[in-house]
Amino acid sequence: MLRVEAASELPAAFHIAENTTGEIDLWSLDLAGNYDALLIVGFGGPERREDVMPFLENVTRGRNVPRERLMGVAEHYNHFGGKSPINDQVRALIAALEPELRGRRIDLPIYWGNRNWRPFLQDTLRQMADAGIRHTLGLVLAAYSSYSSCRQYREDIIRAQAAVETDAPSVDKIRVFYNHPGFITANADHLQQALAKLPTDRRELAHVVFTAHSIPVSMARNCRYEEQLREACRLVCERLGIPDTRYDLAFQSRSGRPGDPWLEPDICDHLGVLAARGVRDIVVHPIGFLSDHLEVLYDLDCEAQQMSRELGLTMVRTSTVGTHPAFVAMLVDLIAERLNDTPRQAIGRDGPSHDVCPADCCPLR
Repeated sequence: MLRVEAASELPAAFHIAENTTGEIDLWSLDLAGNYDALLIVGFGGPERREDVMPFLENVTRGRNVPRERLMGVAEHYNHFGGKSPINDQVRALIAALEPELRGRRIDLPIYWGNRNWRPFLQDTLRQMADAGIRHTLGLVLAAYSSYSSCRQYREDIIRAQAAVETDAPSVDKIRVFYNHPGFITANADHLQQALAKLPTDRRELAHVVFTAHSIPVSMARNCRYEEQLREACRLVCERLGIPDTRYDLAFQSRSGRPGDPWLEPDICDHLGVLAARGVRDIVVHPIGFLSDHLEVLYDLDCEAQQMSRELGLTMVRTSTVGTHPAFVAMLVDLIAERLNDTPRQAIGRDGPSHDVCPADCCPLR
């Protein structure tokens, strides 16, 4: 019987190996499908106003971000009552996963831990250890490879394991899935629904702008993040018959020091470029995100929408994959391939990504 566990603060675990140089390698231990739980690993977000600043301090710890910058970001959360929707969205995803897992006769208890806010990874791992869980399959809620979306999660898992000590369960991370057919289907379906909101006579000329979280250029050089994003955009547009002249990839939600180069163009800047080219209708699709969390709501529904109005553009924003049936079924496909050695699905130019991350995968710089 499936169950969902979430302590007041929660985690997970990875195999830690020491290489010949004495450095720690981060890689997932192949347990040949011998798992006794599923761990959902999320980013986390505050659920009340008084938690916003402590949450932001957790996210930026060790990065020397000025408090003034944190207070500015806190206002984004206060704009929505001081609550991020991301935890509720994870709860909805878990609720959607339960019947899909039962339908596939996969009987694993589901645990949930976040990197940055309750339920914290460390608390979840301790709870799992107390329940006798030893070998866990970890589903990190990120579709692409980068330090922020892969390796940093693994590092946080290792720290949580170390805090739990000897009884901490192992955690094998599920592969990234940017080119899985279920992920592409869900994104294409939501994009098609958004296009349908435009008048028929303008739909064929509408321009699609895919967005993803910007990352520092120094980080992007060491991973396949941008390459994977562009492949996902191409696959979605290929599915819908959208020519490459009618879509672009832009970025949003950049942070850090103003002088440091990050991936561009910024979505608001790019809207200005499109307006100058005579584009009239824009469909913005946040393909880099899995749920409509606060960055999507603020950066796109507030800032980008306001910019569109100022530029005289009609902007429609699509939904993220969320709990789309094809996306939920895809997640269970990824679980099943590790449990039962079922076929590893992928479409497009790349094959399925690796299960075990190399030691040098996605370094910070």
